[in-house]
Amino acid sequence: MQQEALLGLKKIAFLSLLPDEAIESLALKAKCCTFPKQTIIISEKDETDSLYIIVSGRVKIFTSDNGGREVTLMTQETGSYFGELALLGNEPRSASVMTLEKTVCGIISKGDFKIWLTEYPDVTLNLLKDMSEKIRILTRRVKNLALSNVHERTVQVLYKLACKEENGDLVIHDRPTQLELASMIGASREMINKVLRELEKKGYLENHDKSILIKIPPSIRL
Repeated sequence: MQQEALLGLKKIAFLSLLPDEAIESLALKAKCCTFPKQTIIISEKDETDSLYIIVSGRVKIFTSDNGGREVTLMTQETGSYFGELALLGNEPRSASVMTLEKTVCGIISKGDFKIWLTEYPDVTLNLLKDMSEKIRILTRRVKNLALSNVHERTVQVLYKLACKEENGDLVIHDRPTQLELASMIGASREMINKVLRELEKKGYLENHDKSILIKIPPSIRL
């Protein structure tokens, strides 16, 4: 399992330029855990102090209100990490994290990470740069939620989820449920259902068994 943690750490941007012995030293401090699909790894307001490295799999980071309505802040996959704010302070977790598929994480405690960081202090600047990029992404997300309508947000999310095929088609291979889209977009499932039906009626979407073919011209404002 330590080898899995090592491979996961090598994929992380702020660690990628370190010598192998530095990453190996950090990997030795990692405890690998496997989480089944749709498992809550972290709950908002939890009192925990560990960094999670995604060795394999995919998770969503989300927040929710007292009524149970969720908003997905971002998704992360192999080669990324979450829980880093716990390394910098003692505040409760600011969001929840749930697996979207079977996921293996290398878990490093705050104490172990701080000890390791004293040996490799140059990593601090790289970590701060990486975190600042995450903040920019979240800022754009909040701005989008505040200023865009549901139609526009739906189109943007669909484009973000799509992969470009060799023939030029845009395809979402692992089609999300309407509830998952609602969480990503910050709208009700009923509204997402309405928008998707309108897009399909206009010929901008083709729903297949487990995929969606996107035909929305980028220049079109819906």
